[in-house]
Amino acid sequence: MKKLLLFFSFVFVTALATNAQVIVKGHITEKGQGTGIPGVAILEKGTTNGTVTDFDGDYSLSVSNREATLVISYIGYLTKEINVSTLGRIDVELEVDLQTLEEVVVIGYGEVEKTDVTGAVSTLGDTDFIQGVTTSPQDLLTGKIAGVNITRNTGAPGSGSTIRIRGGSSLGGATNDPLIVIDGFPVDDGDVSGLSNPLNTLNPSDIESFTVLKDASAAAIYGSRASNGVILITTKKGTTDKMKVTFDNQVSISTPTKYVDNLSGDEYRTLVKGLSDNGFSGIDANAIKKLGSENTDWQKEIFRNSVSYATNLSLSGKVKNAPYRVSYGYNDENGILKTTSTKRHTVSLNINPKFFDEHLAVNVNAKGTAANTNFGDPGAVGMAVDYDPTQPVRNGSNKYKGFFAYTSSTLADGSIDPEGPANTFITNPVSMLELRENIADVKRFTGNVQLDYKFHFLEDLKANLNLGMDNTNTDGVDNAKPGTTWTYRDYTGEEGGRLLDYTSKTESKLLEFFLNYNKSFGKHSVDVIGGYSWQHWKRSGTTFDRNTAGDQIIQDSQYMNENYLVSMFGRMIYSFDKRYVVTATVRRDGSSRFAEGNQWGTFPSLAFAWNINNEAFLSNVDQLTSLKLRVGYGITGQQGLSPNVGDPYYPAIPKYRRSIEGAYYQFGNEFYNTLRPSPYDANLKWEETTTINLGVDFGLWDDKLTGTIEGYQKETDDLLNRVPIADGSNFSNYLVTNVGTMEIKGLEVTLMGRLISRNDLTWSLGGNFTYNTREITKLNKVDNPEDPGVPTGAISGGQGNMVQIHSVGQSPNSFYVFQQVYNEAGKPVEGLYANRTGGTGEVGSNEFNKYHANNPNPEFLIGLNTRVSYKNFDFSMSGRWSIGNKVYNNGLANNSLSGLYQSAANGYFTNIRKEAVDIGFVNPQYWSDMYVQDASFFKLDNVSLGYTLTKLFNNKIDARMSFTIQNALVVTDYEGIDPEVGYGIDNNIYPVPRTYQFGLNLNF
Repeated sequence: MKKLLLFFSFVFVTALATNAQVIVKGHITEKGQGTGIPGVAILEKGTTNGTVTDFDGDYSLSVSNREATLVISYIGYLTKEINVSTLGRIDVELEVDLQTLEEVVVIGYGEVEKTDVTGAVSTLGDTDFIQGVTTSPQDLLTGKIAGVNITRNTGAPGSGSTIRIRGGSSLGGATNDPLIVIDGFPVDDGDVSGLSNPLNTLNPSDIESFTVLKDASAAAIYGSRASNGVILITTKKGTTDKMKVTFDNQVSISTPTKYVDNLSGDEYRTLVKGLSDNGFSGIDANAIKKLGSENTDWQKEIFRNSVSYATNLSLSGKVKNAPYRVSYGYNDENGILKTTSTKRHTVSLNINPKFFDEHLAVNVNAKGTAANTNFGDPGAVGMAVDYDPTQPVRNGSNKYKGFFAYTSSTLADGSIDPEGPANTFITNPVSMLELRENIADVKRFTGNVQLDYKFHFLEDLKANLNLGMDNTNTDGVDNAKPGTTWTYRDYTGEEGGRLLDYTSKTESKLLEFFLNYNKSFGKHSVDVIGGYSWQHWKRSGTTFDRNTAGDQIIQDSQYMNENYLVSMFGRMIYSFDKRYVVTATVRRDGSSRFAEGNQWGTFPSLAFAWNINNEAFLSNVDQLTSLKLRVGYGITGQQGLSPNVGDPYYPAIPKYRRSIEGAYYQFGNEFYNTLRPSPYDANLKWEETTTINLGVDFGLWDDKLTGTIEGYQKETDDLLNRVPIADGSNFSNYLVTNVGTMEIKGLEVTLMGRLISRNDLTWSLGGNFTYNTREITKLNKVDNPEDPGVPTGAISGGQGNMVQIHSVGQSPNSFYVFQQVYNEAGKPVEGLYANRTGGTGEVGSNEFNKYHANNPNPEFLIGLNTRVSYKNFDFSMSGRWSIGNKVYNNGLANNSLSGLYQSAANGYFTNIRKEAVDIGFVNPQYWSDMYVQDASFFKLDNVSLGYTLTKLFNNKIDARMSFTIQNALVVTDYEGIDPEVGYGIDNNIYPVPRTYQFGLNLNF
């Protein structure tokens, strides 16, 4: 009976236990992607009972009871705990763990663990991007990284941006642009004809991450091209076995944000007639007759609201041992300036197979672009501000698409309008757009193949071979229809106008090879590379400029140039016990830009990092996740000359150039083209920038708050500078030579907080702060205290006028102007300036009374970005403050009452700004400091709101709808159109529009 009772008791208890078990099934996906994740671990908390997801991300697990908790984890994703409260499916979306992804950091020629980084390196991944930014890659970086300042040059479709990392280390003869490396390929270091922004050949949707190398320790591996920092761009690749299809489509509307406050036609007539009645010089009764009766707002005549489209399609997956990703993008961007547009097709292919038991990794990257850009006539922007508002746009029609009133075209019989100005200085702005054909077709291919072989007999040793090419072909025209007065003197009839064709071709070839030994033994680890690099650039092109009949040839020329860069490089990273890290780097470069004896330069660096949080005395500080101290020292170089020096490729050798057509020398009755010598400096050599960097990285409360503080000092010696030389030395009065030094100091702070991290609600908030100052410490080979410096900063108005200067003790491009004197009512007194040597009086041309009125560079930059996700909604925003930057308001300075009427060329009127009328200057006062205005600003660059729908059509599709505003808000006291002006001189450039974008993203 006892045995029978025990048996039934056992059966009863077992039955109860069995009945209490719960079978849970579900599907694990990545949040926002919809793709199942294989190999995810699902564990019943507090037990060893668990399972993993299958190939499609599905799982099934029997747990003890309904009160059990599932712990779901996978490398690279945030772990989730789910309570089992009911029977049925439990589907889970895992979020990418950004902290885990950042454990490996991409650097030059490889990658390292985050704990082993010793230099100033900042990384921005695609999860940090504002979704919806689809036109320009550099827009993804704007305001996101401390020390990186990005200024969009104009608002034209496809326009480029000025990128400055820590202010730029060069002065005027060399470029301040950073080196850009795409998937291991350093892209061409020159401009591409017919393309205002070479980076626009890269589709932003293909970019996975940016890595910015800011100091010498991080960038010295690129030696002679690293003084202004390095930006490493990594594109997306295939990862999983299951094919994934992504489709993006955006429609955007762009609108002008602001217009120059000019006089209307009625206001203009009242002003002019009042001046004439008061006997104002130059405006008499005959001039008054030229006034029209219209109220034409020329700015609104040339600008528009434009609609643009963008579509991107990508497929990624894996075939056997070969992950792949292929994408196609089409962007049809129409500018707010009429006739301007860019149409761009991009194709990208990434294949990454592995062979020989994964000892050989092959990375194939190929990118093709075909772009068609209509540049229009950017000069129409300034002309619309200056043009007479009393004139109509048209007052008749003829075979030249209608007679444009007052100027620019001919009468019906083909003759010049006798009532209009017969010259090129004033032109109907609408006609400038409609009668000009300024179009370029650009085709570009960039590709490289990297072979990374891990030796079978020594798996710690790898060999890497990188072969690449970058080819661009451009065909462009800049034609003007017959009857356009701004082209040639013979602008009448069918034979007038302009036909200008140009072509260009750029080729870049790359060969790099290095060995990499990476070994850990005990508490020690060492990572050593040594390699060779060879890169060659070749550029050629043609220009043929003539009138329609072909009997006036203005230019018929061709060019070809090339340059080489040959390098050896090495780096060693030694780490002890995850606490102490030392990095030593050296690169030796040889450049064909310099003459024999100066062609080679050596660029070393040394850095140390201390992971303090791994020390025993901090082991009990639970609040501290990470704490690292970094210090680095190094030398980088510069050999890339600025295009404004005249000849950036052969500046160190004697050469002659043939004069253009029409520039002849007469011998007797014959005229001959001449060969003109160009200036050169046989002793020209590298710029060298020495950098000291001190940094602290920290993480608190399980990295809920992370941050970096950087302080640095840089000094550039042997500045490549464009300096004036004595008259008669050559046909040019300027020479590029090594002269001068410059010192740069700065402080950077970056903070990122994960304020809320819950299943249905996340909120992250990031900010960065930058302080940067530059000072020229030496400028000439011989010190001369009475020499004010080298003038720069050409302005519109007058002949050769400049309002900036490079001076010792000052920032580059400092404004050099007179101090305006004001009367008791606070109005400026025309022509009266402070005598800086004492007292006041008329200064006239006394240059010694000018002073340095600050500079265009901001003293402080602050970036702010945030992202909030609540259930299916997401919201992101990024903005920035620029504090202390000054802008010379050239458009206002060029306005005066005497400029209202020009008696030459049949006589014509020009408009004036209301502010200039209030000022009341009769003649232009270009060097008054009242035109150097504070242009500090806050810009809300991007605001985006999205909503995601998951598991549509039987769990096959996820969809995200979004609304994004770019250039959403500008707060500033600056009186011009836009306070963000490259180089600090505002001369009526194409304004940046406000863009409203609607997007749809589908993931299959």
